[in-house]
Amino acid sequence: MPVNIETPIEKWAGSVRPVTLGASAAEGGTRSHSIIVGGQGTLPFLGFEGAIPHQPRVAVEVWNRNPGEEWSPQLTKAWGSALEDPATWAKAAEAAGAELIALRFFTTDAAGNRVTGAQAKQVVRKVLNAVGLPLIVLGAGQAELDNEILVAAAEEGAGERLVLGACEDKNYRTIVAAALANGHLVTAKTPMDVNLSKQLTILVHDMGLPMDRILTDPTTGALGYGIEYGYSVMERLRLAALQGDGMTQQPMLVSPGEEAWRTKEARAGEGVPGAWGEWETRAINWETMTAGALVESGADIILMRHPVAVARVKKMIGELMVG
Repeated sequence: MPVNIETPIEKWAGSVRPVTLGASAAEGGTRSHSIIVGGQGTLPFLGFEGAIPHQPRVAVEVWNRNPGEEWSPQLTKAWGSALEDPATWAKAAEAAGAELIALRFFTTDAAGNRVTGAQAKQVVRKVLNAVGLPLIVLGAGQAELDNEILVAAAEEGAGERLVLGACEDKNYRTIVAAALANGHLVTAKTPMDVNLSKQLTILVHDMGLPMDRILTDPTTGALGYGIEYGYSVMERLRLAALQGDGMTQQPMLVSPGEEAWRTKEARAGEGVPGAWGEWETRAINWETMTAGALVESGADIILMRHPVAVARVKKMIGELMVG
């Protein structure tokens, strides 16, 4: 006789905290719409076990100037002349499927001079005027300069619910203060460690920033370059969140574009084994596979670079959400 076997269902005590990015006119900003991430009551795409009210979102990187030789020729070819102007680039990114814009800054401008707060304001305003998507603004990775850039960006985008980052243990105070003063969110970035991620979230929250205005960046590696360790840290953070640990319940933001395109497999077109395959195909696959793995490990926002990889990952997410 046939036997009915009940599918085991994992029941979780906690959930990921929902966070809203961007503010529409009705919410005091100028974005065409806001986006909510987080809110899951189960592991990625296990909809039969719990609620997944908001799908992972794809942000496309736009920089303050043309990256030139600092980027792979495969990337600069993909965006072409749009790289010469952040506003034009942002429009091209939106047309390519970006759901968020991640505006990032080099330490220098197009003339090779150190970026200033005044320049940062101009770039932020140009991008805000060019597209209606919610905006993430990330500094150059130098604490002193980032404080100048992000304070200026916060002031220029007051009321827009920007995401400012990255907050790290050495510079979070200034960035959080700017977010508090201008109605923004922050992303808190730590090395690949669950306890360090929790600690920085606590420090940011202790300054008075509500938990629903904090994202966490646990740091990751690219495909084949430590992604297994990054994956495991993200998985442990998500499990802790679902088990009820309130300091791990923030949505996660990760950067597969940056990580994938710094690898030799994506950057090198010559002097590599023939088995690696055609350069452009290989490079796009490297970003696509990296992003796909991070989405599966619990990423809520993924920062990407190549428009073809963006389309592929969005398709993957859509199909998994339906499933």
